[in-house]
Amino acid sequence: MYKYLFSIAIALILSLVFTQPLFSQEGDEIPENVIENQKCFHCHGDRFYAYYNDYVERDVRERMNPYFVIDSAQFYQSNHKTFLCTDCHSSDYENFPHDGLLRMEPKFSCLDCHGGDETYAEFQFEKIEEEFQQSVHSTLHSDDFTCWMCHNPHTYKVNARNNKNIHDLIVYDNSICLSCHADIDKYQLISKLTNPNVLATHEWLPNQALHFSKVRCIECHTEVDKDILIAHKVMPKENAVRKCVQCHSQNSLLMATLYKFESFEKRDNLGFFNATMLGEHYIIGANRNYYLNVASLLIFGFVLMGIIIHSVLRFITK
Repeated sequence: MYKYLFSIAIALILSLVFTQPLFSQEGDEIPENVIENQKCFHCHGDRFYAYYNDYVERDVRERMNPYFVIDSAQFYQSNHKTFLCTDCHSSDYENFPHDGLLRMEPKFSCLDCHGGDETYAEFQFEKIEEEFQQSVHSTLHSDDFTCWMCHNPHTYKVNARNNKNIHDLIVYDNSICLSCHADIDKYQLISKLTNPNVLATHEWLPNQALHFSKVRCIECHTEVDKDILIAHKVMPKENAVRKCVQCHSQNSLLMATLYKFESFEKRDNLGFFNATMLGEHYIIGANRNYYLNVASLLIFGFVLMGIIIHSVLRFITK
């Protein structure tokens, strides 16, 4: 009993230290889902679990399958933090030992919960699903490729997608792609091909390290759609962005993807006015200013005219 209460206390401390507060005011009751979920986290929140084995009539300690270990601190930061484990998993999991057939139960997709719900209409999950169905992930792998191949339901948090810290956003989104494209074990769940070397396949890219740290994979590998939060139509590699001018210009496609939330102010043919559009971020060739362009041309013209006049006067006086 004391061990159980101690586990709950640890989970609550972690959730309070590493996440947004679960309780808004002092004295708030512990949410029911936290108490209920701790029954699962008691085993699935650690690398080891213990139980009484009736066959050998003693307590046994076993290693937990690492793929079944859930970090409770990360879960209570995720967008699903208010869920009960049994909201998505069979209530039969409340019994231990678990029936082995439970592993065969179908898993929910995003649309099973979010589809047709006006609460989430702004995120346009139906349109995201349409785009995904046209992506190479779906067309090449069909039903084997699910939402959860990229978005871990126990840790996924859409609130990471903001522009308060673009660097964190880039790292977070790229880690989703690299969780498969840089992990041979996960990659070969759906493919018999050798996991591609990301550095080798992008060796043509100038300043490769800088590009990897400053832009997301999806900037070059998805079709731009201004209506949804994140583009999901991953294109074949031969259709990926390869022309520098597609980003390094006044009409930079990054304004419709990575920096879309910073471009609320209208942009006309004058281009970017100072740093209004990109804040502290700089894209060579994109941060152009009409007035500075005119000023530089005038200065260049006056300098050229001065040189010509000076040369003519020297020729006459000589």
